[in-house]
Amino acid sequence: MVVILAVSAYRDRRAVSKVLRENERLINENRDLQNRLTLSSRTAQQIADRKDMQHQVEGKFVDRREYFRKNWKQYISVNTGDYKTGFLGGIKNLQITVRNQTEYPLDNAVVKVEYLRGNGNVFKTENYTVHNIPEKGAQSVQASNSRKGVKVNIKLVSVTSQPLNFCWSVDKKAAVNDPDPWACVPTK
Repeated sequence: MVVILAVSAYRDRRAVSKVLRENERLINENRDLQNRLTLSSRTAQQIADRKDMQHQVEGKFVDRREYFRKNWKQYISVNTGDYKTGFLGGIKNLQITVRNQTEYPLDNAVVKVEYLRGNGNVFKTENYTVHNIPEKGAQSVQASNSRKGVKVNIKLVSVTSQPLNFCWSVDKKAAVNDPDPWACVPTK
C-alpha cells in the first residue's frame, strides 16, 4: 500500500512539475509577445508621426536667405580672444572675432566694445567694423589697447550682407506684422 501511495505521489509530482514548466513557458511566451506588441506600437506611432510631419512640410518651400535672416542670432556671433590685463589695469592684445555660420558672406559687422573698470563702470566705449566675413567662417580685427580697464563687454551693433539681403541694426525695430523684418530690400 505504501508503495502504491509512493508511486501515485511520484506521478502526481511529475504531472505538477510538467504543468509548472508549461506554465512558465507560456508566461515567458506571453511576455515576449507583449514586448513585440509594444515595439510594434511604437514603430507604428513613429511612422504615423513621420507622415504627419511630411504633410506639414510638403508644399512649404523655405527660402534659405529668409530662414537665415529670421534666425540670424543662431548663425552670427561675436567673441573676444584671450587678452592681457595689466597689474593695475589696462587691456592689451584684444582681438574681436565675428563668426558667420550662414551660407552667405557678410559685408560688415559693427561691434561695440565697452572697457570696464574693476568696479564694473564703463571707462570707454569704441566701435569696430569687421569687413568681409566669409560664409561658414570668421574674421577678426585687433582692438586698441586701453590704459585702464580689467574687463570688456562686446555687443553686435549692426550686420549687413548684400548676398543675404540682410540689414540688421540694434536701433532698427522690427514691425509686428512684418514676416521678414531684416530684409534690406523687401522680397515680395
